[in-house]
Amino acid sequence: MIIKRIPAGVYAANCYILIDESTKECAVIDPGGDAEDLISFIDSMDAKVKFILLTHGHADHTGAVGELIEKYRVSAYIHSMDKKFIEDGEFMFGPLKYKGAVVELNSDMDKDKVFKLGDRQISCIETPGHTLGGVCFLIENNLFTGDTLFLRSIGRTDLRGGNFDTLIDSIKNKLLLLDDNIIVYPGHGPQTSIRYERENNPFI
Repeated sequence: MIIKRIPAGVYAANCYILIDESTKECAVIDPGGDAEDLISFIDSMDAKVKFILLTHGHADHTGAVGELIEKYRVSAYIHSMDKKFIEDGEFMFGPLKYKGAVVELNSDMDKDKVFKLGDRQISCIETPGHTLGGVCFLIENNLFTGDTLFLRSIGRTDLRGGNFDTLIDSIKNKLLLLDDNIIVYPGHGPQTSIRYERENNPFI
């Protein structure tokens, strides 16, 4: 599997493009902006976008969703709690429109939701704390954590739906129970691993 990290948007949030080499099926995680750059890479790989996955609803992780939906005619998946914040126009959430058209988000995503990319499965892990609808995505030994867990840090909890104790509980009781060798791909900054964060993250 190909994993391409492209920092996108004004906050350089990490967008991850996952491509199954045998089928060319592609998943896009957190397209936060710079849609032309994302589309250029996808098309250069002759990849077939199957779906867009959102770890949470903040604008720096959703900014290019409209352009990608228009280009590839696929669904974008988000947790129902964060979808509601976007629909309500909550500060830092969204956007929900592109060129005047409403961007359709699918909230059919919970702890039991599994997405298929080629022969691989992408499972959803609910990790509230940064937002009420924060989730992580696990595919094989690769974990995409959005703004839940960073290299030696964690997501902020001072925005609507954020809660420090809830975030720490999500990390300790869901993510740190995973295998040591799992690679962590965060929403900002460089990658890390479950083992490294268990041993070195000062917040946990």
